[in-house]
Amino acid sequence: MRLRGLAPLAIALPLACTPQPSRTAPAEASGASATEKPAADAAVMTKDAPAGPPNAAATSPEEPAPSFDEILTVLFADRASNAPILAACPTSQPAEARIRCLYDERYKGDAKAASLAHELYVKWRIVAGVEVAHTMDGGYRGMIRLEPAVPVGADRKHLEWVAGALADFDVFFVELENSRTIKADAGAALGPKPYRFRPITLRFMRSVAARTPAAYAHDWTVAYNFVGTLNVSADAVRETMFHEIFHLNDASHGGWSPGALGVIFDVVARKCGTKIPCLAPYSPNDTIVRGGTYYSFQPGNGVMEYAAELALRYYREQRAALRGLAKVKPFKCGPPENKQAWALMRDEFFEGVDAVPACP
Repeated sequence: MRLRGLAPLAIALPLACTPQPSRTAPAEASGASATEKPAADAAVMTKDAPAGPPNAAATSPEEPAPSFDEILTVLFADRASNAPILAACPTSQPAEARIRCLYDERYKGDAKAASLAHELYVKWRIVAGVEVAHTMDGGYRGMIRLEPAVPVGADRKHLEWVAGALADFDVFFVELENSRTIKADAGAALGPKPYRFRPITLRFMRSVAARTPAAYAHDWTVAYNFVGTLNVSADAVRETMFHEIFHLNDASHGGWSPGALGVIFDVVARKCGTKIPCLAPYSPNDTIVRGGTYYSFQPGNGVMEYAAELALRYYREQRAALRGLAKVKPFKCGPPENKQAWALMRDEFFEGVDAVPACP
């Protein structure tokens, strides 16, 4: 989960992750963590028979396309009965047309949103539906009521921002793969499994009388809050999505971050406590929790949030290097702990690729 501010350094953040504390923004630093599932958790895409052939480039033997019933469940998680939807989208329709019918029903009244959500499914098997209504234990932020919400009308921008983020990740990983191919000839290390950003399930929601969490992740699902403090622009949403999707990959690697980065994290935390000047060289990003310290080292967040922020820093730096964008001082060129953590992250999740030049 992520609780991240909108400006560098001293900014207020409300948390954004849930099922593994992820990032948020103001002192309401976020919600649950990528490990805690919300009550009444909705179904996630399983491996039943495919409902219709999505883009071949997005398919793999390990991750079959979601079934019609799975898509129905995610799109209409707020409905007590799906009978009216099934009547509108009868079995007499061809498989692909019937799936499209589900999207037209869910996003009724906003053809652009329906087409965009359906395109996510066709291209990448990403099902964009709604969260199940439930009350989340936000820790010191209290109990937070979350309600399902459909990104239509004025809220369509959130679907557009998320879709734009996923499109950017698609290009980024192609660029990274091309870079990996070049570096592999020089003997670069290859990680154990590719970084997955799709297919996933998206569940949109709206918090009641609160602006946290901005998002949370679990079971290859990312839940996104329309009124989350962080979700105010395409760039902010792109970074929040990368952070949350890292939690999913971390979990799929057996909960890698505590074992791999725990010692590094603990050494820095013991040395600096919550002192901002001391932590500054070690924090992957500059988000500061209102009334606290860097989000990466905020007490209660733990090493998994540090890891997610480190993954985001990797993405930022590689993206800038591969696209010729403005660059910042490389994280790996800071204290020795940074170099060690960077190498572990790079090799475990990104096949050893590092397009950022070596330190002087």
